[in-house]
Amino acid sequence: MALPLSSSIINSHKLSVTVSIQKHHFFSTHFAFRLDQGRGHVTATARHGGHIRVRCKSTQNYAKDVAYRQGFPTNLYTSIIKHGMKKLERLIAVILIVVQIASPLPLVDWDFWSISPAEGVLYSPDTKVPRTGELALRRAIPANTNMKAIQTSLEDISFLLRIPQRKPYGTMEGNVKKALKIAKDEKDSILASIPADLKEKGSELYASLIDGKGGLQALLQCIKDQDPDKVSVGLASSLDTVAELELLQAPGLSFLLPEQYLKYPRLTGRGTVEFTIEKGDGSTFSPEAGGEPRKTAKIQVVLDGYSAPLTTGNFAKLVIDGAYNGTKLSCTDQAVLTDNGNDKSAGYSVPLEIMPSGQFEPLYRTTLSVQDGELPVLPLSVYGAVAMAHSEVSDEYSAPYQFFFYLYDKRNAGLGGLSFDEGQFSVFGYSTTGRDILSQIKTGDVIQSAKLVEGQDRLLLPNES
Repeated sequence: MALPLSSSIINSHKLSVTVSIQKHHFFSTHFAFRLDQGRGHVTATARHGGHIRVRCKSTQNYAKDVAYRQGFPTNLYTSIIKHGMKKLERLIAVILIVVQIASPLPLVDWDFWSISPAEGVLYSPDTKVPRTGELALRRAIPANTNMKAIQTSLEDISFLLRIPQRKPYGTMEGNVKKALKIAKDEKDSILASIPADLKEKGSELYASLIDGKGGLQALLQCIKDQDPDKVSVGLASSLDTVAELELLQAPGLSFLLPEQYLKYPRLTGRGTVEFTIEKGDGSTFSPEAGGEPRKTAKIQVVLDGYSAPLTTGNFAKLVIDGAYNGTKLSCTDQAVLTDNGNDKSAGYSVPLEIMPSGQFEPLYRTTLSVQDGELPVLPLSVYGAVAMAHSEVSDEYSAPYQFFFYLYDKRNAGLGGLSFDEGQFSVFGYSTTGRDILSQIKTGDVIQSAKLVEGQDRLLLPNES
């Protein structure tokens, strides 16, 4: 996993230049220049390296003196002197900048003054990036536009619930009423998007969304009661029902794969993999609430074939073949990573596969420029995101076997809250059950088994296409 490249950016109202070299500790000197027109002198200050002062006579007195002797108007001479002072100020600034760049001032053993690599990237994405795997997976479903409108209206309530103290219940109520109106007015369109063999189940889910125990009418009542806990529970239930309806509307891929990629396995929808993890040193995992310490723990990962069909297809096939059974794990502060595998022929080296937000098909063999506002449908900046490592041969391809669980930490993210590696890896799913186990995994722990518990009917192998 490549380390992000960061650069130091310093903002100041004064002219400021900083030079830092990571291999050595240099004391970076900041030169600030100020023109004091009242006293008529220029002061160039080296904050940590002493003071350099260039003084001139009082502008007013000097101008009068020269004007008296030369016979020039005083105002004209004052203007000329002030203009010259500004030029002198700029000249001194340029000289000191060149000196600082050419020969930075080293100070040994002043580690606390050394400048570390920047921890921020300056960008301001317009799109709200999902912060949970469930939200990211729900947004990735290519469903009916009316269902997406209902989903968006309800998801806005989750942001409103975060407002401390006085919550905008009136706005929340308006959002639910809007969702209800769309659901009732567009009933025929919503149900028409569901395949014939799934119509009955779709009708049941639709009725549940409107009048069910966890439906929109019940959510509306919770909002009128102004109980934030009940609103949160009711909202989660309504969004789960919305996601179930959307999955019925999306039985397969909404785009055609390029012909050259039909040689790879592919997953044409969702799948679920269950990992059983055991401690390599014989210790135990923390007990669940009211339970006993566990020798093994389970993690479930939902695979999203809608956004990454080739990557999920290759991964699902490896799971079915038992390729990950007995695989050792290693840990860094950012990820839980599998080893490279003993069988180098296992898996396909699939091209890097990333679907940009707002697009209808993935990009292949290319990364996204987050600084320019490009964001993926499946972001890496979610705790428990699952992605393939890069190929050893080229970053344009994913490794055929090696994957990692990403341990997103906002403290190590950019100013937009995004990982420095956002848009650089093929993210293909999220941990949904057992996320708490990830922080307990240590280097040397082992994947005892990996099973595809759902989605095998959506896996297409090359000889079946």
